[in-house]
Amino acid sequence: MTTPDRSSWLCLGIATEVGEFLASYSERGLVELRFPSDRRSSSPGASTAISSQIQHWHRATCAAVKQILAGRPPTSLPPFDLSVGTKFQQRVWHAMTKIQFGKTRSYGEIARAIGNPKAVRAVGGACGANPIPVLVPCHRVLAANQKIGGFSSGLEWKRELLMREGVNLL
Repeated sequence: MTTPDRSSWLCLGIATEVGEFLASYSERGLVELRFPSDRRSSSPGASTAISSQIQHWHRATCAAVKQILAGRPPTSLPPFDLSVGTKFQQRVWHAMTKIQFGKTRSYGEIARAIGNPKAVRAVGGACGANPIPVLVPCHRVLAANQKIGGFSSGLEWKRELLMREGVNLL
């Protein structure tokens, strides 16, 4: 894994009823999405000009975040640039994109889906390192027996997102 050049990313806000999310874009797509309360947010890139491509991606990102918060599946997504992760993390993140809106999978199910059934704890670590939560739906990954597990932005957010998707937890 190479260290990402965050200075070339463009960071744009997404105003929602729960606060402002921050979306960062590389030349390949959405590279990071931060929750309103997340103080680790990237600083804006040096470029002040926003390409039409990034404007298009940002419109798709805004719409997708707002649709999920409204309890609806997104109609479209921007391209994701997941190059900030290891190959293992990228496999986990790709597997998470396959979880349907309103459905959940366990860490063990994700481990099996990527062909590494003993990597349950590593899957949990990859979920915690997910740079694009909400749209790469790590909130839909639960511990065994439908237990909530962890969430990098706090369990309140995980519960909230699952509730908005109509998922009932035990």
